[in-house]
Amino acid sequence: MMFKFLHAADLHLDSPLLGLATKSADYAARVDRASRDAFERLIALAIEESCSFVVLAGDIFDGDLRNFETGLFFMDQIRRLEEASIQAFLILGNHDAENRFAAKLSLSTNVHVFNSKHAEAIAIEALQVTVHGRSFPQRDVTENIARDYPAAVAGHFNIGVLHTACQGSESYHAPYAPCTIEQLANHGYDYWALGHVHARAVLHTDPHIVYPGNLQGRSPRETGPKGVTLIAVNDGRISEVTHHDLDVVRWASLSVDATGVDTRTELLDRSRETIEQACAEAGDRALAVRLRLIGETSQHHRLLIDPQSLRDDVAALLATLASDIWLEKLVMATAAPAQPSTLDPTVSGRLAAEIGALGADEMNDLIEARLAEVRAKMPAGAHAEAFFESLRSDAPARARALALSLIGETEAGDAAR
Repeated sequence: MMFKFLHAADLHLDSPLLGLATKSADYAARVDRASRDAFERLIALAIEESCSFVVLAGDIFDGDLRNFETGLFFMDQIRRLEEASIQAFLILGNHDAENRFAAKLSLSTNVHVFNSKHAEAIAIEALQVTVHGRSFPQRDVTENIARDYPAAVAGHFNIGVLHTACQGSESYHAPYAPCTIEQLANHGYDYWALGHVHARAVLHTDPHIVYPGNLQGRSPRETGPKGVTLIAVNDGRISEVTHHDLDVVRWASLSVDATGVDTRTELLDRSRETIEQACAEAGDRALAVRLRLIGETSQHHRLLIDPQSLRDDVAALLATLASDIWLEKLVMATAAPAQPSTLDPTVSGRLAAEIGALGADEMNDLIEARLAEVRAKMPAGAHAEAFFESLRSDAPARARALALSLIGETEAGDAAR
């Protein structure tokens, strides 16, 4: 007997994509639909592949529903599976447990939502399959609930559906329903369908223990392809495990090495090459880019002095690309080329040495003195602490950069005369 099933998790329907709220109204509307569009692709894939059932391993919703239409959308999509005679098994994760409506949705008869008080085992006799699972009763589930999952059913293909931070895979995720790979592997199931961790990962292959990752990346730390895992089973054994990318907007964190770059044009050319490669990898998806400039370059001081100018240039560069792409953030992490160890005897060389030797405390004292002058002229009750804190963090580096840049321009002018 041969059958297929789809494993997905962490849909976070209608979750906002963080960091892109200030873009155009048209783009904002498209981003707002990204999780829904990705879920529609999931449903279409299950139907196209003639799956027998779909497993959703928690966090279908993103905390409390922003509006009940999210629930209605989910129910409508699940009905598409029912029309194709595809069953659905789902557990409620930590975000779903916070949701007032998730446990009350009137779902079609092809759906089974696992109990939140104890683990259940649901058999599909026609396929000789048993699906085991338990929903979260509340957000903070700190005990190892997998220990209480039922024993494997002899002669059946056994699937465990678990929302968990499996040891070694937690990353930035809360340590809910903790367990270990060894524990799951020894439980006797043929496949563990995990959710909660948003990075795609196959933790074990005999038996398979899989995180499909979330369906749609939601922030700059959720980069790369996102989607679902399709499993084919033949005569009670897994014959194929395939990951399918279904994300609509993809996040990319790109680094551009500016080492040896002497002109703004050359820097933008290198940026273009890096971005075009990311666009090719993303295919027809919209791309949200965090661009990080690294390496030693003579442009370093100019970049620090006027970062907005470079942002404008990069934005103009993106506008020339055919792909749907937005700059989420520009990070400048370049450095000035290393200076020779011998002292430059020229006036500008001595000035540069003095600036380089100026201690952090001395620089900070100068800045604090100027900030005090500004503060004294501000109206009473003005809330400016965030502004002053920003100045404190940026001013030392920008002041040094400005001074060194002026010295460099002076040297260039002298050489030209």
